[in-house]
Amino acid sequence: VAQAANGADIVTLVAEHQPDVILMDIQMPQVDGIAALQLLAAAGATVPVIILTTFDDHERVLQAMQAGARGYLLKDVALEVLVDAIYQVKNGGSLLQPAITDKILHSFLRQPNNTTAAAAPVDALSAKELEILRLLAAGFSNREIAQSVFKSEGTVKNQVSAILLKLGVRD
Repeated sequence: VAQAANGADIVTLVAEHQPDVILMDIQMPQVDGIAALQLLAAAGATVPVIILTTFDDHERVLQAMQAGARGYLLKDVALEVLVDAIYQVKNGGSLLQPAITDKILHSFLRQPNNTTAAAAPVDALSAKELEILRLLAAGFSNREIAQSVFKSEGTVKNQVSAILLKLGVRD
């Protein structure tokens, strides 16, 4: 419904057009995507934001999610995935593109100060568990994961429990 020339225009455009979802880049003139997310939050805007960018470094991803982004996708994402992401975020979900999830997970697990990482390396997960973890991190429900990997929902629940146990996390 609208296109901002820069990040500084975002609050005005949201108030004027009341979009259901915002697709925003990280790199923008005047005010970057992180600052634009902060401006939206300060203005009380509750419109879900998907970051759509070429930047896949984990620091920017984490900054965007902490600033309120509900999704983070790379611009080379397939059209079908982008459309699904828009619906998912619009309906209260959140997501990270699996390639980004991998980078964050590997970065987190390589940190020397991270005792959880030392106790539970990602290498302890099987290929199937990594696939399920990627889907889980992308915001899929157990039922959706089960349909995606052609398993029963109960089997997926058991596998999720095993993944959480191996990684030493509760949820």
